[in-house]
Amino acid sequence: MSTIRKTITLSDKQDAWIKSQIARGAFTNDSEYIRDLLRRDQEAQDKLANLRSAIAEGLDSGVSARSLDEIWAEGEKRARASDA
Repeated sequence: MSTIRKTITLSDKQDAWIKSQIARGAFTNDSEYIRDLLRRDQEAQDKLANLRSAIAEGLDSGVSARSLDEIWAEGEKRARASDA
């Protein structure tokens, strides 16, 4: 994996926060902390995109003839399948 060097500007408070995370042993350096933040943000965006897709799918599917219990059971089945 290639890397690109970036220069960023932080407030004193932000810098102190990063240094405190490194001091407690959560990260070994500033770059590791920033990369972790980026990974978590990317994961959150992916989850949001999946949620939006599921909402659109639900809205596009129209009114169901199934009972609420049937719909709920299908949702639980999907959730178990996605956890596996």
